[in-house]
Amino acid sequence: MFKYGIDTLTVEKILKISKGKLKAILTPNAIEKVNQCRLKVEKMATGKKAIYGINTGFGPLCDVQITPEETNLLQKNLLITHAVGVGKPIDKELSKIMMICKVHALCQGFSGVRLELIERIIFFIENDLLPVVPEQGSVGASGDLAPLSHLFLPLIGEGEFWIDNQIQPALTILTKHNLKPITLQAKEGLGLINGTQFILAHTIIGLKKMEYLLDLADVCGAMSIEGYQGSSSPFRDELHRIRPFQGTIEVAERMTMLLYKSQNVDSHENCERVQDPYSMRCIPQVHGASRNAYYHLKELAEIEMNSVTDNPIVLSDTEAISGGNFHGQPLAMALDYCSIAASELGNISDRRCYLLLEGKYGLPRLLTTGGGLNSGFMIPQYTTAALVTENKSLCFPPSADSIPTSLGQEDHVSMGSISSRKFNQILGNLEKILAIELMYGAQALEFRRPNTFSDIIEENHRIIRTKIPKLEDDRILKDDINAIIELVNNQVFNLK
Repeated sequence: MFKYGIDTLTVEKILKISKGKLKAILTPNAIEKVNQCRLKVEKMATGKKAIYGINTGFGPLCDVQITPEETNLLQKNLLITHAVGVGKPIDKELSKIMMICKVHALCQGFSGVRLELIERIIFFIENDLLPVVPEQGSVGASGDLAPLSHLFLPLIGEGEFWIDNQIQPALTILTKHNLKPITLQAKEGLGLINGTQFILAHTIIGLKKMEYLLDLADVCGAMSIEGYQGSSSPFRDELHRIRPFQGTIEVAERMTMLLYKSQNVDSHENCERVQDPYSMRCIPQVHGASRNAYYHLKELAEIEMNSVTDNPIVLSDTEAISGGNFHGQPLAMALDYCSIAASELGNISDRRCYLLLEGKYGLPRLLTTGGGLNSGFMIPQYTTAALVTENKSLCFPPSADSIPTSLGQEDHVSMGSISSRKFNQILGNLEKILAIELMYGAQALEFRRPNTFSDIIEENHRIIRTKIPKLEDDRILKDDINAIIELVNNQVFNLK
């Protein structure tokens, strides 16, 4: 059981709540915090003192005071005017994660929305009423204004829901559930659409995927080393304890585990080769650096998902501070760093693919014994090269850019929403690159028999062979590649 506004969220908990594996509830403690904060807002809304977003306009109109009679219309107008997103809808799971994160933030007791509003969002979550949210339009500064506006339009009977993979008007679905649209009151529109939940949801999905791909990249590297008959000595613990980066040490330990009791590697530890190329020898340093980036982003994301990121923040009966907790820069910069880290996993993977094609150390050129008539595995490396270059082009950091908005009131923005979307694009390309390396590695292992490999490499080789046979003569490899990509996407490989 998870208690909104009380317990601490993690990446794992959010995904369990989203999938219905962990029940999330409102407790009396959280309800009390929400109700107490709401009373403070209502007192401010009827007062004479101008307090941003409660009895004033927004952005550059913050100097225009609004009468109590105009407050409800002001909040509705805020929601509908900011719903200007464009592009394809985001995945439904992202919409649900955004709502989970928003409920947890609102339940902290600093946002001032009514309990009724929070309960309605929880109803949406629990009944899979998932709003349609366009993927483009946020600059990640006053939070994710456009996507959050689309996310919460259904509260007021506007916008759309996903129902059985079909888009339907929100008002129609509310009526089917005997629900009336909610009339927003003071500060509620602002509390809903200020926040970083779009950036955060994409970050959570990306982190979960990257966690798997980091481990899979190690397996790919180990399989390539087995195929190349490389050395395991660069992974010795003594080497990495004198340069003790966390990620490096972990990867070195994993490589040692992945090559444990390999007859193939052991039989060539004393061969004439002095050293392997960097893409084999430096796996702990390169993969480890990517792990360090992952850990950094996960740490920041878990701070963010337990934070209050709307504006203004209600502190007392008379004080609501207009600050910048909604600014996406803390996540945006780390996302750009992690995008580079994910891209580099693909970069070094492509280099290992290339090495396996060179025809060295007992491997046939292009991993085929019928070279000339057959091209073997020559061409899939073109695909990895293309994907690697695409990822490099996606590594431009949006957080390094800023375009002023709102007549200059929002004069520095994070572009974190773009960083988060590109992070996931890079991870999608990385899945394909690693799938091709697995295909190459599996083929290379065939030429090392009757040697045996570590148990874990043998098992993963068997998994690959359940989908694609050893390449003897040229065939269309598209189906082979897609079959392994599917294995990667379904996360069926043994990584531990």
